[in-house]
Amino acid sequence: MLRVLDSKSGEIKCLLDKCYTNLQEFTRRTTEIVADVRVRGDAALVELALKFDGFVVTPDTLQVTDAEFAAAYQSVSEEFLAALRRAHQSISEFHQKQVRTSWLEPDEQGNILGQVLRPLERVGIYVPGGTAAYPSSVLMNAVPARVAGVKEIAMVTPVKSDGIVTPEVLVAAKEAGVSEVYKVGGAQAIAALAYGTKSIKKVDKITGPGNIYVTLAKKMVYGEVDIDMLAGPSEILIVADESADAAYVAADMLSQAEHDVLASAILITPTQGLIDKVLAELERQLADLPRREIAQRSLADYGAVILADSVQDALNLANRFAPEHLELMLAEPFQYLGQVQNAGAVFLGQYSPEPLGDYYAGPNHVLPTGGTARFYSPLSVDTFTKKTSVIAYSQQGLCQVADDVMLLAETEGLAAHARAIKVRVNERGV
Repeated sequence: MLRVLDSKSGEIKCLLDKCYTNLQEFTRRTTEIVADVRVRGDAALVELALKFDGFVVTPDTLQVTDAEFAAAYQSVSEEFLAALRRAHQSISEFHQKQVRTSWLEPDEQGNILGQVLRPLERVGIYVPGGTAAYPSSVLMNAVPARVAGVKEIAMVTPVKSDGIVTPEVLVAAKEAGVSEVYKVGGAQAIAALAYGTKSIKKVDKITGPGNIYVTLAKKMVYGEVDIDMLAGPSEILIVADESADAAYVAADMLSQAEHDVLASAILITPTQGLIDKVLAELERQLADLPRREIAQRSLADYGAVILADSVQDALNLANRFAPEHLELMLAEPFQYLGQVQNAGAVFLGQYSPEPLGDYYAGPNHVLPTGGTARFYSPLSVDTFTKKTSVIAYSQQGLCQVADDVMLLAETEGLAAHARAIKVRVNERGV
């Protein structure tokens, strides 16, 4: 079921490479969908909704109505709504701490340098749906956008087989301040946000994870609009020592494995006894797991238990993986936090399981995957802002640096650049 490896095993390279599938056919189909929506707009969305989702929609019924929002509130429980609102508060409070301000700084010569921060005007968020509901993804995308000051948030999401958006998702959208919701998913939704249709206005940036078609479509439209990242299958990597509870470790591994057959759950530990206990716990906990078949296939294809020489060896290997979620189930986890170089989010100790971050703690759960934590960061308020540099030199300040600027310009063979400085300096007879 689950491969057991040594930290020096050659098979680890296969896990690191994450060669999940041949993308050629997925790319071809995604390219066709994106091109179709770009050319035919709403007509393509209508046809693709029937083809892929099996429901009839018209351009007039693509957008969720006020009546549908009201019905959604009537459908959800009071307990769900209360929990959602508490999660919303936690997520909002965390992201409020990320807000940065514009700044201007003068010097003795009267020069002023600075940076102006502005929110994006209009963004699109993709929320997975259809067979599953992800109200948490609504909060994680919409809350930082609202905190950043984005005026318009357009959400796209697949519908259930009856053509209805899951009520919990609609309620989350309303609570998080989403401006409009459209019943469209897949690559066609990304194309509609990127290029615009008669019914769906073009956005400046698209955020949110989805399936392989969504990810490839985001890659294709990048440049027409900005995107957050290219999200892949979910991952968890657990570094544990003898203090770890095997039942906790197994539960956390399964919490990712049940996501998707392409998900990755890996344990690295220097303790052989823990490995034996975790393997037994995985078998026990899988027995009654509703998504057992998905989790089993995920563990078999992309999971592993790796015996390390030491905790330090385990951490070195974890940094190579650069996982989306990294759990340090160690007796003294804070002792090792400074050694974590690459991870989307770090969970410290026995009582900080990854699902806490998925739903409630506050930090964003839209995280870099596939080793991209080496250079990507989690979704944040910064994702929804843009920066403009400000330069205001005085005449005195320009004269002081003129020779340096002209020399650099002339070195690059750009005489007009140098002249733009020289004509101003000559005004003072210098």
